[in-house]
Amino acid sequence: MSTNGTMTSRERVLASIAHQQPDRVPVDLGATPSSGISTIAYYNLKKHLGITTGHTRVYDVVQQLAQPEDDILARFGIDVIDVGRAFNTQDEDWYDVTLPTGQEVQFPAWFKPVKRDNGAWDAFAPDGERIATMPLGATFFDQTYYPYLDGYPDNYNDLPQIMPKIHWAGLAHSPWDHAAEPDFWQQLREKAIYLRETTDKALMVVAGCNLFEWGTFLRRIDNFLMDLMLQPAEVERLLDALMEIHLQTLENVCNAVGDVVDIIRFGDDLGTDQGPFMAPHIYRELFKPRHTILCNYVKEHSQMHTFLHSCGSLYKLLPDLIDAGFEVINPVQITSRDMEPERLKREFGQHITFWGGGADTRHTLNQGTPARVKAHVRELLEIFSPGGGYVFNTVHNILPDVPPENILAMFEAIEEFNAGA
Repeated sequence: MSTNGTMTSRERVLASIAHQQPDRVPVDLGATPSSGISTIAYYNLKKHLGITTGHTRVYDVVQQLAQPEDDILARFGIDVIDVGRAFNTQDEDWYDVTLPTGQEVQFPAWFKPVKRDNGAWDAFAPDGERIATMPLGATFFDQTYYPYLDGYPDNYNDLPQIMPKIHWAGLAHSPWDHAAEPDFWQQLREKAIYLRETTDKALMVVAGCNLFEWGTFLRRIDNFLMDLMLQPAEVERLLDALMEIHLQTLENVCNAVGDVVDIIRFGDDLGTDQGPFMAPHIYRELFKPRHTILCNYVKEHSQMHTFLHSCGSLYKLLPDLIDAGFEVINPVQITSRDMEPERLKREFGQHITFWGGGADTRHTLNQGTPARVKAHVRELLEIFSPGGGYVFNTVHNILPDVPPENILAMFEAIEEFNAGA
């Protein structure tokens, strides 16, 4: 505890994960690429606040997400940060660019998309393969290359060379944009220790280790969904090859920062608006055993807590996800079927921490009045926060269409709630 009797940010987050009531609701903005803010929304927010200093930097180029600056984190009482923010800290690591929507921002120096005559921006792998495109009028990059579109290979010897041609890996956000450097793991440890020593915020490392999603990245989602039913043996062969790579990644992460970082973020979008992508028994057969192995490895080799990002309706899978070892779930998509906040808190609130669900970004945060936003956020805080097991975040990222007035109303509601107003 801090000397004045209040919790530090790190203590606050860890208490909530332990299902203890913290001194106030902990808050996240930008600690993961599923709990952040669009560069456009961030630019508009700074302009609305009259902030003319600093930079609007696009740290996640696929989703075009901004890296919140220190003064913004302080202004809104943010309690957790991504260790990736300790990379790309020099001006020469960035360059100026004007988005098609007119905002002047900065891209990482390594990211050089090519603008086409039709206004789209294309991104390429080092071998010249087009791997992503941002069409004119869009605000993020879509995948364009599916290496296993025509079928599964005889072996997976070249999988480590193929994976970087998927845009999520080939256009990775920090710190993973430095992963090919020979001293990367040493850098990661040193920079994580620096953050630990210079901030009281909880530290997050994003590790991915997706399973279902990698199947959709490699085969395309329509094919892979059919494969779950028609070619389960091929699916398992692919998953086993992915597990070899993921476990090596986890070994490196745990060795580098397992005693420094507080939370490790996995990803695997398992849900649609109406329910899981697959029947629960298929999840139990194909994915749960492997998720269990990943979670157990982290718990046996580090102090880090396990965090799963998965969009959609997860109600039917939550008992299995908890049993597999996930301690935190995000983004808590409260507008999906069976994902009513009261129901989630009542049935699962003692067993998993909800990280999100604090503001509906599909309808309310972007379309409501500031007064409606404040009432909406207050209502959700009253449901999710009792007894801990909650970290405030919006339902996924704050998107470009969210007015800055509504972002401010959201944070005012949190501040007033924490103050007991």
